[in-house]
Amino acid sequence: MASDFDDLLIGDSPELRAVVNAARIVAEVDVTVLVHGESGTGKELLARAIHGSSRRSRAPMATINCAALPEQLIESELFGHRRGAFTGATGDQPGRIRNAAGGTLFLDEIGEMPLASQAKLLRFLETGECQAIGQPKPERVDVRVVAATNRDLLAEVREGRFREDLYYRLHVVPLELPPLRERRGDVPILIEHLTRALARQHGLPPPIYQTDALQILARYHWPGNVRELRNFCERTLILLKGQAVHASNLPRQFTERSGGAAAGGYALPDQGVHLETFEVDLIRQALQKTQGNRTRAAQLLGLSRDTLQYRLKKYAIA
Repeated sequence: MASDFDDLLIGDSPELRAVVNAARIVAEVDVTVLVHGESGTGKELLARAIHGSSRRSRAPMATINCAALPEQLIESELFGHRRGAFTGATGDQPGRIRNAAGGTLFLDEIGEMPLASQAKLLRFLETGECQAIGQPKPERVDVRVVAATNRDLLAEVREGRFREDLYYRLHVVPLELPPLRERRGDVPILIEHLTRALARQHGLPPPIYQTDALQILARYHWPGNVRELRNFCERTLILLKGQAVHASNLPRQFTERSGGAAAGGYALPDQGVHLETFEVDLIRQALQKTQGNRTRAAQLLGLSRDTLQYRLKKYAIA
């Protein structure tokens, strides 16, 4: 259903709409997708929208968080195991891949997967065959894979922490969700949507955000992205239910980081600056601080990775 994207990914900014429009097209084609984005930007929501808008929408979507499982459990969680395959295996477990048969397997934080498990995942992606621990023969399972990461996987490949062949298997269609600071115009829309949904959930009258408060909230950096915004909306709903929310009601973290020097602004010297030189210097500093990791450098600069890549090419920065 086309509405899955509009229901799950809220906002009208060009940055978000570009990703959503690309994802709508991708959803109709049975290819592997790799979603990039900072923590809290909605990578799982995008995966769910892709699944819900695909021909697989009537089948299950199974999710596995690769960062949340010990290394020794990942293979069993993915591929399943047979009773007696190892100590504690008291029954057959199908595994997430079989649970998603005919549907979608979402691999969250794929960059955290250990190398040994990466090799087994690569074999599944290449052959479509799934073999549970203790199972004598593999069997074919039809699933679509959507993976997500907040890491720069190419940098991980260069540093030997991620398999290059697996990277290119996953990197068929890359999609990058912008951080909230790059789509500030969506903040008031998200506040209204989240507040309305949370008010229904808790059975409370929603607070009414006033213009002065919305202006400050739109200027805030939101390092935790939409997840941080949701937590703020829920906290405000509980503390100020049914009341008007003015700038004076906002916690200090918002008012200190918006406007003037408190927002991290720079004073222009009397002699002026050469803007291009200033920008190049900041980019070089960010790359130096992150040991060349472009994703983290982009985060330090408040840019998307694609925007940083464009500037690196523009200024011929190696």
